[in-house]
Amino acid sequence: MGKHFGELYHMRNIITYRLSPFEQRAFANVISKSIGNTFRRFRESVFYVVPPLVGAYVIYDAVEREHDRLMRKNPADFENER
Repeated sequence: MGKHFGELYHMRNIITYRLSPFEQRAFANVISKSIGNTFRRFRESVFYVVPPLVGAYVIYDAVEREHDRLMRKNPADFENER
């Protein structure tokens, strides 16, 4: 047939523009804009993420301490062993 994959169908009255992947700059503005953008995104989402994590840690720690306290033996139960 002689046609490549991108040329199989021809559309009329529709104009498309493409940019070759070899002409794109893959790391454009990585240093200049990414550090500020990362800081901004972190600052905006920290108040949504940190409070539930801190609350979950506090609850987990309290439950573990209570479990350890309940698992200890009572010395008063073993006074008359000898």
